[in-house]
Amino acid sequence: MGQKLRIAGWISVGVFAGALTTVSLQTVARSAMSPLPLEELQQLAAVFGMVKTDYVEPVDDKKLITDAISGMVASLDPHSQYFDKKTFKEFREGTSGRFVGVGIEITQEDGLIKVVSPIEGSPAFRAGIKTNDLITKIDETAVKGLALNDAVKRMRGEPGTKVTLTMFRKDESRTFPVTITREEIRTQSVRGKVVEPGYAWLRLSQFQDRTVDDFVAKIDEIYKQEPNLKGLVLDLRNDPGGLLDSAVAVSAAFLPADVTVVTTNGQLAESKSTYKASPEFYVRRSGPDPLRSLPAAIKTVPIVVLVNEGSASASEIVAGALQDHKRATIMGSQTFGKGSVQTVRPLGPDTGLKITTARYYTPSGKSIQATGIVPDVMVDETLEGNLFAALRTREADLEKHLNSGQGEEKKDEAREKAREEARKRLEAETEARKTPPRPPEFGTDKDFQLAQALNRLKGQPVVASKTLTVERKDEKKEN
Repeated sequence: MGQKLRIAGWISVGVFAGALTTVSLQTVARSAMSPLPLEELQQLAAVFGMVKTDYVEPVDDKKLITDAISGMVASLDPHSQYFDKKTFKEFREGTSGRFVGVGIEITQEDGLIKVVSPIEGSPAFRAGIKTNDLITKIDETAVKGLALNDAVKRMRGEPGTKVTLTMFRKDESRTFPVTITREEIRTQSVRGKVVEPGYAWLRLSQFQDRTVDDFVAKIDEIYKQEPNLKGLVLDLRNDPGGLLDSAVAVSAAFLPADVTVVTTNGQLAESKSTYKASPEFYVRRSGPDPLRSLPAAIKTVPIVVLVNEGSASASEIVAGALQDHKRATIMGSQTFGKGSVQTVRPLGPDTGLKITTARYYTPSGKSIQATGIVPDVMVDETLEGNLFAALRTREADLEKHLNSGQGEEKKDEAREKAREEARKRLEAETEARKTPPRPPEFGTDKDFQLAQALNRLKGQPVVASKTLTVERKDEKKEN
C-alpha cells in the first residue's frame, strides 16, 4: 500500500499550451524485456555512420543521438516526449506553478501572441501590458508563425535578465516596445468570490502544487463572507490540468469519503490503480489532510461545474467524478479529451522520458481519452451561440492521438458541420475586416455561461445551446 501511495503522490495530469502533462517521477525496473531487434539496430548504427561521414557538414554526435531519441518518442503520441536538460527544467516549473519570466498568460491569435492577462504584481503588470495586447516581436524575433511553446521559451530566462517585447495595442492603433526584467513568477491558480447573496464562483485555472491549499483558503474565505451558501459554481473552463493528487483532493472536498474518483489502466502493474476520495490518495509525504478545515456544508452545497473545449486532464477527472457520483451538474461544452497518463522516468540528473503508460477512466468506467466529458446541459459561450469554439483543437484532432480503448472512434458529424460553419463565418468577417466577437472574461457580470449556471442553481430557466445536444441521454431518463 505504501508503494502505491508514493506513486499516487507524484502522478500528475495536464495540457500545457494546447496539451499538457501527466507525470510520475518514479523509476520502474522490469526484470523481463523482449530481445532487441538486432537487424534494425544495425540499420540505426549504419545511418548514424553515414550521417557522420556523408552529410554536407559535421554533425555533433550528442545532437544526433538526442534527435533520434526525440523522434522515436514523438512518433508514439502527442504527449510522450524526451526531456533534455532545458525542457526537463521547464517541465518541472510548469507543475510547480513557479517560473522565471515576465508574468503574462498568453494565447495565439492570427499568428501573433495575444495577452490573455498579465499576472498581478508581475514585471509585465508593472510595465503596463494589458489584456488583448498583441506581441509582434520578442527581442529581434518576429512571432508571426512562431509556435506558442517557442514564444514562451523566448520570454523565459534567468532572473535579472532583460527581454524586449514589441507590442501592438489594437484600441490605440499603435506599436511600442517594452523592455522587461525577468523575475520569478508564482502563478495563482485559484480565484473566487461571492457573486451575489447566497451564491459563489470558484475558478481553478490549473492544478499545481499549491492549488489545494489555495482552494481551501478560498472556500474558507467564501464561507466567512457568506455562511449560508446556497450554491457554488466551480469553473474549470480552459483549465489544462496539472497534478493528479490535486485533482483527487478537489474532488474529495465535495464527494463522500472513500468513493472512487478515477481509475487508470495500462501494461504495467502500477498503471492499474484506483484513486479514492480519501486522504491517503492525495496527502503528500504523510502530511496533514489539507481538507480538514473545510466547512462540513461543502459536502452538500449544490454545485454546477463549468467546462469547455479547453478543460483537460485533471479538470476532466474532477468533472467526471462529480458527474458520475451525481454530485454536480456539468454545464458548458464537451471537454478536450486528454485522458492518458504520462510517466516521467529520469534518465539522469537533468534528463528524462515522459511516456504514456495508462488511460484514465471515470468512476463509472468511461474512458476520458479522445472523448472527454459530455456536459449534462450544453450551454453556448454567449446568447448568440458558440462563436468560434468549434475551431478549437481537441485531443481527437491531434495527429497520432491515443484512442479511447473502448471501441472504434466515430467522426463527430455535428462538430465537423459546426467547424465548417465557424470557418466560413470567420472568413467572412476577416474579409469584411470586422473584428470577430469574443467571449467576455470569466467571472464577470457579462459571463453568459456563469449566468446560466447561477440560473440552474436557483431553479430558474437555463438558456441551453442552440446547436448542441441539450441534455445527456441518461439524465433525460431520470427526469
